[in-house]
Amino acid sequence: MASNFSFDSLNPAQRSAVAAQDGPVMILAGAGTGKTRTVTCRIAHMLERGVPPQEILAVTFTNKAASEMRERIGGMVSKKAANEMTVCTFHSLCVRVLRGGIDRLGYKNNFSICSQSDQTGMMKQLLVRKGGKDEKIKPDAVLSAISKAKNKGIDPADIEDEFISILAVAYENELRAQNAVDFDDLLLLARKVLSEHEDVRNIFRARYTRVTVDEFQDTNALQMQLLQQLVGPPYHVCVVGDDDQSIYGWRGAEVANILQFEKFFPDPTVVRLEENYRSTLAVLHTANSLIKHNVGRREKILRATRKGGEPIRIVAMPGDDEEAEFIAEEILAGMGAHGTKWEDFAVLFRTNGQSRKIELALRERKIPYRMVGAQSFYDRREVRDVLAYAQILAAPDADVPLLRVLNAPPRGIGQSTAMLATDWSREHHESVWDALCDPNFTATLSAKVRASIEKFVALVAGAKNRIDLNHDNPAEVLEGLLTEIEYRAWIERGCKTDNEKQQRGEGIFMVVDSLRDHVSKGKSLQKFLDDSALASDREDDDLEKKQGVTLITLHASKGLEFSKVFLIGLEEGFLPHTRSIAEGTKDEERRLLYVGITRAQDELTLTYCDTRMKWGQLTSCQASSFIGELDDEFVNFTSYDEILGAEATADELDDFFGDIKGMLDDL
Repeated sequence: MASNFSFDSLNPAQRSAVAAQDGPVMILAGAGTGKTRTVTCRIAHMLERGVPPQEILAVTFTNKAASEMRERIGGMVSKKAANEMTVCTFHSLCVRVLRGGIDRLGYKNNFSICSQSDQTGMMKQLLVRKGGKDEKIKPDAVLSAISKAKNKGIDPADIEDEFISILAVAYENELRAQNAVDFDDLLLLARKVLSEHEDVRNIFRARYTRVTVDEFQDTNALQMQLLQQLVGPPYHVCVVGDDDQSIYGWRGAEVANILQFEKFFPDPTVVRLEENYRSTLAVLHTANSLIKHNVGRREKILRATRKGGEPIRIVAMPGDDEEAEFIAEEILAGMGAHGTKWEDFAVLFRTNGQSRKIELALRERKIPYRMVGAQSFYDRREVRDVLAYAQILAAPDADVPLLRVLNAPPRGIGQSTAMLATDWSREHHESVWDALCDPNFTATLSAKVRASIEKFVALVAGAKNRIDLNHDNPAEVLEGLLTEIEYRAWIERGCKTDNEKQQRGEGIFMVVDSLRDHVSKGKSLQKFLDDSALASDREDDDLEKKQGVTLITLHASKGLEFSKVFLIGLEEGFLPHTRSIAEGTKDEERRLLYVGITRAQDELTLTYCDTRMKWGQLTSCQASSFIGELDDEFVNFTSYDEILGAEATADELDDFFGDIKGMLDDL
């Protein structure tokens, strides 16, 4: 198959990576070294050499990254070939494995995937049932402990905290009873199916003969085991990543996967991409001087293709009020430069709470900004409700979505009835839907509640039959059902503003419209539900759709780049974080700062404060120990007072008067 990329457009290291097609390959891609281009060229070259597109699998960490990769490859070869390849996230890959093999583990193939809000709702109920109200423990804290245990391969019954262990066992039983899985289960169960059932393993090994994994430094032990099951001899697997950018250890990422790759796949070809096309020499020299303090890393040095550059400023601030004011004023002043846009500026911070004063300072000056990490579209109430209705049209015996909308809008089936139905279903080893359809159960209820349940069952069964028996368009059926129950009118009655009403209405429309789009492409209702469940990796973090200065956490900034970066809060206890010092994970904090520094293309300012408001208290701060590790060849140390007190230079005065003269001449 022909493609329109050429080796001439690549540097020598990139060429080596593209040419290394067989056996295990590890591409160590430093920040800004053209990683995405190299990976897409490598896959295009694969197609050019005659590998069937259906046999190519590329795994990424977000849906956005997957669609961008598919688009780039489509631009190099053909859209048809790109669409025939499998480019997806780990979780999406696991759904493919489980839809065909979960029955081997005693589940039904029409399992539902629990969203974060579904899990929280379930855990709230379990906390009430197990007396957890008195324990003062939050559902999210329990779910986080369960997730960590699952990813480390610890049985829920073996969790050290006895109460969390009890909740974890109950949670697992509840999921199983509802034929539901959570996101961690997708990985666990897919690995289990592949490792325990050779026939399923062989099917997937034959289907995917060439496997590429992007952002490999972010994989955890479970994902590594899954990859080993998926890739057999002769191990045509390529992993791409940078151990210096491994910053997700707190959520289970194992930097050992990239540091000890040879342990997992024999005798790999290792290619290092070190030519950086993003940042100036000043930025890269400083970043290199920091990261070399991490021991046990894979040796690599970023080399600048852009020489020189503005020195990096490290500015000592009296407090966080002055820090915020200073940054806002600097941005305003920087906007005076020709061709500069708000989007050229970014403010990076360690924790979300640090952004509040920056936001206030920007608002006071009417500077537009975009926050990364707002509420996800898929966490919105109306979206979760409409998806729940779609789920029960696909499988009414999925308890989680059924219980979510059983009385939304209110139809006389309250919380106490829902709990009675849940208890009955558990005792009789059936779904809640079966309980609602069971005359023996409904006979225990009042005539009024019984009539409400019968009406609801008839409504859902009728809509489901239109899809299953009449083969009506599921989107039209869902839309008709929502109209019949007057869902939109009900949700809008609870809105405080016209803007909120409009947003709710748009949310409903977007879900139905998305289903309509899926159906028009020949996809099933279940495929739409799977895609929606997997799409919750923060669609709203799409920066291109927003305008203004970017306010973003260091973790969220990975993979992005900005012309002018302010990296705030370089204080001991913030960066490195107090917890990392106690837990001995300071190396990861150093990598986090390294990621922040390498986001800057042209200008970088680092700040730290003498005092900062923390938990409502004015707290004394100490400069980060990382500052002492930075080589000062390209660094200017200064302070807020020095900058404010500096007299205007002769050149600045000339420029100032020159600008005024120019304005008068224009007039």
